[in-house]
Amino acid sequence: MAGTSVHHNLLLPQPQEHHHHTKGITSREQQCISLLKNCKNIQEFKQFHCLILKLGLEYSSLCTGNLLSTCALSSWGSMDYACLIFQQIDGPDSFEFNTMIRGYIKDMNLDEAILLYNQMLEMEIQPNIFTYPSILKGCAYLHRLEEGMQFHGHVFKYGVEDDVYVQNSLINMYGKCGKITQSCFVFEKMDEFDRNLATWSSIIAAHASDQMWSECLSLFQELTSQNCWRAEESVLVSVLSSCTNLGALDLGRSTHGFLIRNLSGLNVIVETSLLDMYLKCGSLVNALTILKRMKVKNQWSYSVMISGLAFHGYGTEALRVFSEMLEKGFEPDEVVYVGVLTACSQTGLLEKGLDFFKKMTADHKIKPTIQHYGCLVDLMSKAGKVKEAFDLIDNMPMEANDALWYSLLDACRVHQDLELGEQVAEKLLNLNSQTPNPYVILSNMYAKAKKWENVALTRRKMGQKGLMKTPGFSIIQVKRKVYKFVSNDIMWAHCKELSDMLYQMEWQLKFEGYSPDTSEVLLDVDEDEKRERLSRHSQKLAIAFGLINTAQGSLIRIVRNMRMCKDCHNYTKYISFIFERRIIVRDRNRFHHFEDGNCSCKDYW
Repeated sequence: MAGTSVHHNLLLPQPQEHHHHTKGITSREQQCISLLKNCKNIQEFKQFHCLILKLGLEYSSLCTGNLLSTCALSSWGSMDYACLIFQQIDGPDSFEFNTMIRGYIKDMNLDEAILLYNQMLEMEIQPNIFTYPSILKGCAYLHRLEEGMQFHGHVFKYGVEDDVYVQNSLINMYGKCGKITQSCFVFEKMDEFDRNLATWSSIIAAHASDQMWSECLSLFQELTSQNCWRAEESVLVSVLSSCTNLGALDLGRSTHGFLIRNLSGLNVIVETSLLDMYLKCGSLVNALTILKRMKVKNQWSYSVMISGLAFHGYGTEALRVFSEMLEKGFEPDEVVYVGVLTACSQTGLLEKGLDFFKKMTADHKIKPTIQHYGCLVDLMSKAGKVKEAFDLIDNMPMEANDALWYSLLDACRVHQDLELGEQVAEKLLNLNSQTPNPYVILSNMYAKAKKWENVALTRRKMGQKGLMKTPGFSIIQVKRKVYKFVSNDIMWAHCKELSDMLYQMEWQLKFEGYSPDTSEVLLDVDEDEKRERLSRHSQKLAIAFGLINTAQGSLIRIVRNMRMCKDCHNYTKYISFIFERRIIVRDRNRFHHFEDGNCSCKDYW
């Protein structure tokens, strides 16, 4: 799951190969096979192997085949011991080779599986439909595209390209290796009547692996429209991942309802996927309900919850969940600690964050990654320690990326450290001179300091390089339709209903004591012009639209592509109190929950 976005290993159904030497089976052989099925561990298995030798059944191909498959494919099995059994077989056939290949793939040992495959060809034993699903599965898990493509060639060479299990495995392999075009090619070449549920699972998972979330949902809708397949858990986890990344809460809720109606119980993977979806779509109440009802939690569940609570601004609660995780005996990994450090950053817990960073390395022996250093930079920057953050970046054991420098530059803007901001902007431009963002932030800092000549010079440099500022926008969904607003939006300028609502809001805000923060308008214009521009910020337009088009007392959800300005933040707090509405705003960095004139961030963001 960014760190916590949800991904899973697709478990494709495998074709079941049975040993063909079943004619004339003796009662002794039948009895041995029945006893073999009762083995619970490798010690019991070795005792049974001794019995086979005592009874003189080591030359029974049926007993030997079952002995090999049990040892190679059981969860408690041993490939080393299976290899000894295999070496004793006089003239192994495709069944024994396929069994050994499956065993090596189970242990993620693709190299040994390939050596065995080559030995199979050297002995002129032809691979079949049972050979390729296993070996392609290994290529998929280990992202071995080159070998996977070679096996695709062999699929045609040995005439098994029309087998549905082989086709599904090819779709899955290409998807896991990031070659979605090839996955789609195999899918499109299949006869529509040959496609089964595993086929749809594979193609949807392939698009999920490539983060093509809209396409995932389109394929899911195509699957469900056929009314002949009932989506299984693996498909629905991919759909939930798509809803998570697109912020499609309504479809996520529908998928949750489908799961409840069609499955007798949800496993921990599905429940954690639901948890992740609700957290990232802004529905904290639903996420907490799922967490409370989960009978089984794993490290991933805790990691998702810690990161989610931090992203919503509930850092103290996130640290409480982390403590619970440790009490339950789960060992934190690097992803969990990214969530923990983010929680400290979002809540302003500087000393606690630094202490956690030390514990991560000293107690849990986790080597800090650039993400951990990024959290520290953010933590120190928000606390106003921008110079210390700069020194930290300079002394890191790895090269800083642009994310770290942007975090520091934004902090320089907030804390008005112009001198350091100029240095950081230069670092960013050295990394990538063709991005407008450092120029925009630096220009805003100059404007805040009323250095209008520097503003003009910075914008001129942008223009000379042909760089354009990305416009800020806010999105609101009403009755399953998405509406987008930009600041001073001319598309909505002539909408009387919206203008009337904005006027009503301004009148009531003024009555309650709200005063616009005109320092947020970074233009050399008079105060009236500044107030006018502030009143038409995209978030305010979206809120007005939401008040008009949603039921009284209902929740308003807004997504914006940039960090919220101080005036919009203060404005939204007043609106939540005056109109008695809960308003959730997701900006570039986090969620803000506004209710009764307060925000979950406690004015620290």
